[in-house]
Amino acid sequence: MEKIQSIRGMRSVLPEETPVWQWLENRIRNITSRYGYQEVRLPILEPVALFERAVGESTDIVSKEMYNFLDKSGEHITLRPEGTSGCVRTVIENNMCYNTTQRLWYQGPMFRYERPQKGRLRQFTQFGVETFGMPGADVDAELIFMVKDIFKALGVDKHVRLEINSLGTPEERSEHRQQLVNYFMQHKALLDEDSLRRLETNPLRILDSKNPDMQEMIEAAPRLLDFLGEESQQHFDDLRRLLDSENIAYVVNPRLVRGLDYYTRTVFEWITEELGSQGTVCGGGRYDGLVELFSGKQLPASGFAIGIERLLLLIQTLGLDKDIVNQPDIVVTYEDPAQNVEALLLANTLRHQLPQYKILNDFTSAKLKRQHSNALKSGCRYIVTLNRDGQVGLWDLAANTNETLTADTLANAFLNKTITAMA
Repeated sequence: MEKIQSIRGMRSVLPEETPVWQWLENRIRNITSRYGYQEVRLPILEPVALFERAVGESTDIVSKEMYNFLDKSGEHITLRPEGTSGCVRTVIENNMCYNTTQRLWYQGPMFRYERPQKGRLRQFTQFGVETFGMPGADVDAELIFMVKDIFKALGVDKHVRLEINSLGTPEERSEHRQQLVNYFMQHKALLDEDSLRRLETNPLRILDSKNPDMQEMIEAAPRLLDFLGEESQQHFDDLRRLLDSENIAYVVNPRLVRGLDYYTRTVFEWITEELGSQGTVCGGGRYDGLVELFSGKQLPASGFAIGIERLLLLIQTLGLDKDIVNQPDIVVTYEDPAQNVEALLLANTLRHQLPQYKILNDFTSAKLKRQHSNALKSGCRYIVTLNRDGQVGLWDLAANTNETLTADTLANAFLNKTITAMA
């Protein structure tokens, strides 16, 4: 029989892994809600045209990485490669910014047909935040404050650095683009195959090349920061002043361009040195023209996205996941296999009496020694054993004590232990 395996670059998250996922997700959501942001849940499937127009047909995401196909009605659709475009579509379609602003967050799988490697999967999870209707550098700063708080809550804030840049307006970028093309044409012999292709489609992305043979030439290329007009420069200066006021360290990186066409003015990335080449754990910025591209109406917007798998990899690399577990507190066992129903009912009574405890039944009908062995492997704190005489044994593994009780007094014994531990 042919062995069925997961699709390359897509993997299941196993039960022993999910506790750290849940811990991370809960902390991110807690921080985001404290900033007053609300959840929006977006479809996984979207029209291909959404990303062709928003992200840009010349980008790697659209030209090489999207999972797109015709559905049974002949509509050209795709598995979403990123979340911002779908969030913009949702806001426009539901008229969510009529006389109001929006602060939204979402989480879910994204899909890109890339070469799988450590920290990069074809199905990956993003946590995204988007704001609409606020044009100033103040909301850009708030987004960065939020990410800083998230990283601090996860214990990784000392292992990431913030890089910022301004991409200016489309008009300023156009002027810079022409100068950039002229410069790269003069150094065409030094460009690799990827950069030659981008020279015709998106020369700004050449600045993001990691080719070591091109770094000296790229370093001397015209800087977009030198083409900023008065308003864009003021916006960037305001952002820097706000970050300075909160003592948030950052580096201005003139080569930071991000991989999507819709960005304007502010762009930023949080980068770690702990993961090798896959160092970006969060990226974002401002995209003031994106809503207008689809609706004809001007609406300023900004946001960021965190790659959850890459952030988890950083947490694991730093060893911060060691104590994050989800083992049961109590395992209920029994001496006689005929007592399995009685043990089930005992456990169910305890769940109602002790809602703060996670309680697991042993349904193996194995001998008591094997049941105890299984319970020990589960990492539980207590083993409850229903004896043949109807009494109940309570084994406190941390204290290594045993006592015999009646079923009626068992819950009080746990409550007393809780009170003693809190005293």
